Amino acid sequence: MIIVVGAGCFGAWTAYHLARSGHDVALLDAYGPGNSRASSGGETRVIRMGYGAEEIYTRWSQRSLELWKVLFERVDPTLFRETGVLWMAREHDPLTTSTLATLERVGVPHERLSRVQLESRWPQVDFGPARSQSVDGVTWAIHEPGSGVLMARRAVASLVREAERQGVRYVAAAVKSVQPPVAGGRLEAVTTRSGERIGGALFIFACGPWLPKLFPDLLGDRIFATRQEVLYFGPPAGDSRFAAPAMPAWIDFGAEMYGVPDIEARGFKISLDRHGAPFDPDTDERVAGQTLPAVRDYMARRFPALRNAPLAGAEVCQYENTCNGDFLIDRHPELENVWLVGGGSGHGFKHGPVVGEYVARLVAEGGVIDERFRLATKEKIQKRAVY
Repeated sequence: MIIVVGAGCFGAWTAYHLARSGHDVALLDAYGPGNSRASSGGETRVIRMGYGAEEIYTRWSQRSLELWKVLFERVDPTLFRETGVLWMAREHDPLTTSTLATLERVGVPHERLSRVQLESRWPQVDFGPARSQSVDGVTWAIHEPGSGVLMARRAVASLVREAERQGVRYVAAAVKSVQPPVAGGRLEAVTTRSGERIGGALFIFACGPWLPKLFPDLLGDRIFATRQEVLYFGPPAGDSRFAAPAMPAWIDFGAEMYGVPDIEARGFKISLDRHGAPFDPDTDERVAGQTLPAVRDYMARRFPALRNAPLAGAEVCQYENTCNGDFLIDRHPELENVWLVGGGSGHGFKHGPVVGEYVARLVAEGGVIDERFRLATKEKIQKRAVY
């Protein structure tokens, strides 16, 4: 029996791939798939191919979108919305310039758009001073027409149901502690908060911000959970300019903002893509509003028709960051039958299908783990490098 702890995007896809490979799998989660405390919860996630010069993530995102679509064809095609993704860029923008080069090299369909083309296609957006080097002055952009939006919590819930149809046993249980090995550097069991002891031959911990709670000595200062707000604004009545398909998902890394068009009348989503304060996923309150002034100020400049739009909804989730944004996928250094999978770092959701595929292959066939994912590369200070 393989025990997977955590039914978020990484854990659920890992359990799914293992079951399809013929393994006996139990999937445990404390609060339920796609729950409001999980890093995989919330309404939507952007899936895009651009990653600067980080070609591995571009290729993983391509493969992941294929696997998401295969799943959604079976369960619900509306769980992916091909809105396109727009990267806003400044005149001298190394991240977007390297993204353009990677997309061309890998063969991802995309457009390089001039300022004139942007204004013609999306007149509801104020791209700022045309010749300015200020944070507001967008001078060009990349458009990925085949990318878009995943309906996050519903996608995870659907994935777990599909995993159960593949033979995975889902168990609603909170792991309280990891039992110390009896001998030989192997984990024998985990203990739940109800006192149940669950044994297995192999354990995969893919429990996001709960990883440092279960392995405090190992990961307590290498996985950083941060508070993140997502805000939804109500467009004017009858105004479809900020809903898909008139509006794409968009990323403005120069201003540390990103957003999702109004989908299913939820509201126009904007979030400040900056690491927040340390956050406890179990006990901290999820009352949004700390980023509201900064988001409103940005929205008034970039989307002037929404200057007075009411806040229609809000979510507080968390990023679960490694030191630089690369994922953690590695064996436990002292427990030979334990794998650690996490470090989504605010961009991991889209990659769930390939992370699960990668872990399942390592479990079944062995092989060399990419150096960027190894525990040894996870430092104790944050210096974000993957966007």
